[in-house]
Amino acid sequence: MMYPYMKLADETEIVHSQIIEENGKKKVIVNFERPNENGFDSARCELPDYKWLERKGYTDEEIALFEELLHSNAHLFYKYAANGGIQIA
Repeated sequence: MMYPYMKLADETEIVHSQIIEENGKKKVIVNFERPNENGFDSARCELPDYKWLERKGYTDEEIALFEELLHSNAHLFYKYAANGGIQIA
């Protein structure tokens, strides 16, 4: 299951997975997606390794900004992944 996290000014939507346990390691997948004239630009990163699983349509500069966002928000992705997404009253 993917949970919404935020939407950026360029229409990129950021969503994340629940916590995935694999070989004793807790992972979270973060997906970035933005509509374009042919469908969607998309990028997917696996935390905690910051390993890019997919990169389509985003520039290197945009990916670098996403990496900054991931590093400064990783603790929140894990917190929300463990709690079933952001809980807004």
